[in-house]
Amino acid sequence: MDFPIKSVIKDSYERLPRQMKIAARWLVDHPTEVALLSMREQARRAQVPPTTLTRLAKRLGFDGFDKLREVFADSVREMPDTFAGRAEELLIRREIEGDGVLIGDTVKALNCHLSRLAQPAAIAALAAAADILVEARKIFCIGRRSSFPVAYLMHYVGSLLGSPTVLIDGIGGASDDVLRFVGPEDALLAVTVSPYTRFTAQAAEFAVSRGAKLVALTDSDLSPIAKLSETVIRVRTEMPSYFHTITPAFAAVECLLELVAARLGSCALKSLAASEEHLAEFDTYVLQIPRMREL
Repeated sequence: MDFPIKSVIKDSYERLPRQMKIAARWLVDHPTEVALLSMREQARRAQVPPTTLTRLAKRLGFDGFDKLREVFADSVREMPDTFAGRAEELLIRREIEGDGVLIGDTVKALNCHLSRLAQPAAIAALAAAADILVEARKIFCIGRRSSFPVAYLMHYVGSLLGSPTVLIDGIGGASDDVLRFVGPEDALLAVTVSPYTRFTAQAAEFAVSRGAKLVALTDSDLSPIAKLSETVIRVRTEMPSYFHTITPAFAAVECLLELVAARLGSCALKSLAASEEHLAEFDTYVLQIPRMREL
């Protein structure tokens, strides 16, 4: 949920020094934590020195960080209780006392992240993205490193539904060759989370420059691809452990594919039936699945 101070930070973001940008992204992405945690703890989680938060607050026109935190606290109090409750659950960091506690904290964090996809803002973003994709001549899909499986899922299942998906996979170092064919009638689904991959950002900039519509699946409104996009599907990645999660991004694509299938209607059913016939002809699976009813 947006509120005035977040808009101020977003407007100032591009003019900030590198360390302040990291701090600013933390503030925008973690409003409840800003309101509740000490400055030192926030600096630790954002991986910047505490003085950076102080300098950022003054850069934004506040006497110090405490004054900035008060503004966040006032705004968070105005949010729906359900949002604040979920965010506060994410703050609970119990000491690991065994495998059960470690797994429990992980599942709790995932439940919190996934529940955000059912909120009105996320539903609106997913619906807008589905509208863009079903109207596109071609749907280019890109993701690097941990984001690649998410882009592949969009390409693979989308193709089963009959969507004209094109995977930018980089085999043989020819990633950028595919983008020669992108144009105003196309869409690019770009997936990247912090730390953002350079080629994904470059591909997004190029596609937009050629008139294509960009759907950004990312973790922040300040992501390098967010400002270029027609719509931003935002997912959380923080986990109690040392690595980030890509599970919410998978779930977002699954929701997006569901909306695309619903919009394609009988065309999707016909395409799925044809796919099943092809798989059966090649005896793809050990256990045969029941074929869809002929349309």
